Amino acid sequence: MSARPLRARERDAVIQSLKAGVTPRIGIQHIQIGRKQEVQALCRDLERIVAGGAAFRLIIGEYGAGKTFFLSVIRAIALEKKLVIAQADLSPDRRIQASQGQARNLYAELMRNLATRTSPEGNALHSLVEKFITRAKQQADRTQTSVENVIRQQLSALTDYVGGYEFAEVIAAYWQGHDTGNEHLKSDAIRWLRAEYSTKTEAKKALGVSAIIGDTNFYDGLKLMSLFVRQAGYAGLLVNLDEMVNLYKLHNTQARTANYEQVLRMLNDCLQGSASYLGFLLGGTPEFLTDTRKGLYSYEALRSRLAANSFAQQADVIDYDAPCLHLASLTPEELYLLLHNLRHVFASGDPDRYLVPDEALKAFLHHCQIRIGEAYFRTPRHTIKAFLDMLAVLEQHPDQAWNDLIQTIDIPLEQATDMPQPDGAASDELTSFRL
Repeated sequence: MSARPLRARERDAVIQSLKAGVTPRIGIQHIQIGRKQEVQALCRDLERIVAGGAAFRLIIGEYGAGKTFFLSVIRAIALEKKLVIAQADLSPDRRIQASQGQARNLYAELMRNLATRTSPEGNALHSLVEKFITRAKQQADRTQTSVENVIRQQLSALTDYVGGYEFAEVIAAYWQGHDTGNEHLKSDAIRWLRAEYSTKTEAKKALGVSAIIGDTNFYDGLKLMSLFVRQAGYAGLLVNLDEMVNLYKLHNTQARTANYEQVLRMLNDCLQGSASYLGFLLGGTPEFLTDTRKGLYSYEALRSRLAANSFAQQADVIDYDAPCLHLASLTPEELYLLLHNLRHVFASGDPDRYLVPDEALKAFLHHCQIRIGEAYFRTPRHTIKAFLDMLAVLEQHPDQAWNDLIQTIDIPLEQATDMPQPDGAASDELTSFRL
C-alpha cells in the first residue's frame, strides 16, 4: 500500500474514474500493484530516451486488462524523469495517416494534452514555449547578443528535418510577439504548433510560413517537437497512443495499410537510431497485433519485426526487451493487494474507516471466480468497478452487511469474446491462495 499522503482530490479522482471504467489521471501511485518486470523494462526505455536515444513499444493486452492504467503508470514515471508527455487516444477521426484531417486532429489532440511535471494534466505547450524563450533570454544576456539570434542558433539543428525551417520561424514569431506585446501573434504561433491551421494560405497570412503540420507530416512534427523540448530544458518527448485497435477497425484496406506504414516508419527510426530523445508507447489488443488479415501482422514488414522471440517461447519465459510487451494477467495475490489498496483509498487513507475487513476481500475474489471464472484476472476492470460499487453501498447504507451484498453482485464479462482463452491456471491458484 502506498505510504504517500492521500489528498482528497486524488481520492475522488481515483474512485470516480475507476467506477466509470476509466483510468485516473492522478493518484495512481496509491493503487499500483504488480507488473514489476514490465515497469522495469519501460524504465530502461525512458533512460534510453533521456540519453539521446529512442524507444518504441507496443503494449498489448485484452480489453480491460489494464493497458491504459499501465501507460498512465509509465507516464507518471516519465514526468518525474523530466520528460514531456504527449498523450491521445486514436478514434475514427484521429489516426496516424490520413488525407481528410484525421492525422492533423490526432496531432492537435497530442499537443492539447502535452504534459510536464509542473503541468501534469496537460495544456503545457504554452508554458513549454515560454520556458524556451526564458532560457534564450538568459543566454542572450550572458553572451551580450540578441534573443532572436540565440533562438535561431538553438533551433538551427531543426532545419535539417522536414518542416524544421518553418518550425524555427514560428518560434521566432512567438518571440517577436512576446517582445512587442503582440498577444495575437503569440496566439497564432501557438495555433501553428498545435496544428490548428487547416490551410497553408491561412498560416502564410498569419505567420509568413509556407507550411503547416497536417496529415502528411504528422510524424515529422513529433520529431521536431522532441528536439524542441530538449532546447527548452526537458529530457525528451514520450508519445502515448492508446486505442490503436481503431486502426484495425478501418474498413478501407488502403487506409489501414497507410497507417501501418507509418507505424513501421516510427519503429524503424527508433530501432535504427534515426530518432533522438523520442519514445512511443502504443496500446492495443491482441487481435490488433496478430490478426493476419487486418492486424499489424497483415503487413509483412511489421510482422517480421514484431514476431515473438522463439527462444523465449520455447523456454516459456518473457522477453521484456522485445518491441511487443504483452501484459500478463494479475496473480491472485496482486488482485488481492489491488482490492486492499482500493479499500484504503476509499477510506481516505484511514484504516479506522475501512468499510470491510480483510476476510471480505478474499470472499469477494472467491465470488468473482465463481461468477466469471479466470476472466477476472485477465480483465479486472469490471471486478474493480463492482468492488467500489459495493463499498459505495456500504458507505451510504451502514445497515447493510458486506457478506450479504457480495452474494448479490453481478459482474458482467468483457464484450471481447474472441480473445485467446488462458489455461485456467489462475482459477486453480485461488483455491490454494493464502495471505
